[in-house]
Amino acid sequence: MAANASSLSAPWSDRIKRAAIILLVTAIVLGGLVVLTDLSLARAIFAFICIAAAALVPWQLHDGARSSDAEPRIDPVDSAVVRSLVAGLPDPSVLLDRAGRVLHFNQEASELAPALRRGELAQSALRAPEIVATLRQALATNKMQRATYVEHVPIDRWMELVVTPIPVPTHFGGADTCMLMTFHDQTPLRRVEEMRADFVANASHELRTPLAALSGFIDTLLGPAKDDPSARERFLGIMRVQATRMARLIDDLLSLSRIELSAHVRPSSPIDLPPLVRQVVDGLEVLAQERGVEVTVDIPETPVIVPGDRDELLRLFENLIENGLKYGASGGKVEVTLVETPAEIRVKVRDYGPGIAPEHLPRLTERFYRVDVGDSRAQGGTGLGLSLVKHILNRHRGRLLIESVPDKGATFTAVFPKAAAVEAR
Repeated sequence: MAANASSLSAPWSDRIKRAAIILLVTAIVLGGLVVLTDLSLARAIFAFICIAAAALVPWQLHDGARSSDAEPRIDPVDSAVVRSLVAGLPDPSVLLDRAGRVLHFNQEASELAPALRRGELAQSALRAPEIVATLRQALATNKMQRATYVEHVPIDRWMELVVTPIPVPTHFGGADTCMLMTFHDQTPLRRVEEMRADFVANASHELRTPLAALSGFIDTLLGPAKDDPSARERFLGIMRVQATRMARLIDDLLSLSRIELSAHVRPSSPIDLPPLVRQVVDGLEVLAQERGVEVTVDIPETPVIVPGDRDELLRLFENLIENGLKYGASGGKVEVTLVETPAEIRVKVRDYGPGIAPEHLPRLTERFYRVDVGDSRAQGGTGLGLSLVKHILNRHRGRLLIESVPDKGATFTAVFPKAAAVEAR
């Protein structure tokens, strides 16, 4: 207590000493003025009282040092521990101050929103209306908020946003309330739901015809054709074709579902396209001979590398070249070429068959869409080939171009961005 009293009285003793010196000097000066000039004694006493009051009044009402101790400044959060915690979070995470400015973010958030910059408003980089509304609500209520939104570029992705107020220590020993934004990718769950619904709807529709045929032939073999060897052999052959078609249909549906499920994940393995395309052409040589089609290949000998999934790319080129052999067989020729430009790689498959009418072109990649249903089924098609091609290219950040003129054939072009272009996105 004594120490505290002495510490409190010390400033006042210093002020009294200074005031005494000022009053002494003032008295001497005023006394000299009274003697040497015509200054009246009353005026000299009045001036002395004013100066004395000014010397004794504590004008210093604000002590900077004590004020900074009593009211610590809010410090920008720049702790190595906080940065490490944000960087170590598995999901895309962004730490914001109360004004909505970006303090820290991890690598996953940088990939999700490349426009994020420290010190700038998060709304500038995250422009989805749901994100802005959720962030404003969290800032206003200081409570955790959730929202779900969809990204449509470059592909559809369903994201859940969670904004959580958290106290973060500052350099001055206090704590500031910041906002932690975390993004959870809900795309796999949505894909599974869509896959299940699509599989049930499409499979039940497409499998009905071959199942009805199999059931009818089985009843015939058990009944009227029970003792007819020639009919039994013919019916068993048809049943085998229908069973093969069902197996291929199910395989295509499952492949399509798997590709859609992983559509948001970019393939990263380096794939050399020329030997891959040649492998597909060699594998379809028997079919080309059966259809009487000549396949010409114009592909460079040097490596042409794209980031991709080998099995999916094999499936892609098999579908394109096989379609040319089946539906363009009347032209007697299929050309496969690979063209490389500074920004992209194009693999073209051109046939010289009957071509495709313009009104069908926009719908060719829809599931189960066929220009000629009877001809497609006769060729063993499932109506899923070009849909598979489109989804594989989407996953590889590419695109499918279709050009056709009736009676002059069709050209299907698979376009891939080069590795550098993919990394820049």
